[in-house]
Amino acid sequence: MAITLDHIYRFPVKGLHAEPLDSASLAAGQGLPHDRRFAIARGDNRQTFGAPRWYPKEWFVMLMRDTGLATVTPRVDWEAGTVELSTPGKPACRAAFTTTEGREQLERWVNDVLGDRKEGRARWIESGEVSFTDVPQNCLSLVNLESVRDLESRMGRPIDPLRFRANLYVRGAAPWEDFDWVGQEIAIGDVRLRIPARIPRCNATSVNPDTGERDVNVVKGLRAAYGHYDMGVYAEVVRGGHVTVGDAVTPPGAPQSRSGLGHWLRFFGFLARGAPNVLWRR
Repeated sequence: MAITLDHIYRFPVKGLHAEPLDSASLAAGQGLPHDRRFAIARGDNRQTFGAPRWYPKEWFVMLMRDTGLATVTPRVDWEAGTVELSTPGKPACRAAFTTTEGREQLERWVNDVLGDRKEGRARWIESGEVSFTDVPQNCLSLVNLESVRDLESRMGRPIDPLRFRANLYVRGAAPWEDFDWVGQEIAIGDVRLRIPARIPRCNATSVNPDTGERDVNVVKGLRAAYGHYDMGVYAEVVRGGHVTVGDAVTPPGAPQSRSGLGHWLRFFGFLARGAPNVLWRR
């Protein structure tokens, strides 16, 4: 069975709803354009607007702790430089992310939704050269839909693939086949991607992406069924180009250079030793 690209998603604001795309242009060494470009920083995150740097996800307001984020939908007008935030039962906020006044409006709206927080008021921030993904390199995330279906059969209930908040969803591979791609390269259309590592999952996956309710323990289900809590793989763009929903996905024919893999494994080994809240199997 042919493997194809089934969906493309980006998440303009870390932790908020996805934006589906029909196609995207990818550049070597970069992630999906505008993916996790904005984030809602915790009040004790000292990051300032205009001087961003990468932080682990614990420094942001995130679904694992703040399930109400699942009901917030962002709509970004990139040409106009505005963001509209909306959630059921509350007037929407539309403001310019390019101005101090506009960012203050967005912050007030977000804090009104989140309520009082012991670490202080949350802040609206924008990424720099590295987007606010969960790893300190620009990359994409890829999920094999057949693995999700296999997990569904093991857990005996539907699992929305958007729980895994991936950029690329592929169909037609054997369940868990993407794990065999680690350390190698795949092609999607004319784009080549290096697969450096599997993605360990956290309890944010327990949150229903539509309702914001914690309604299924995905991590526990993964562990019980397979002895691990991984779903999907990271992907680094090594040759840029254009990807479109329906493009053929060409799995690796032979192992490629593992230099990128070694870097990632060293990084995650460091996190596992120094930041125990980040899930990674050493």
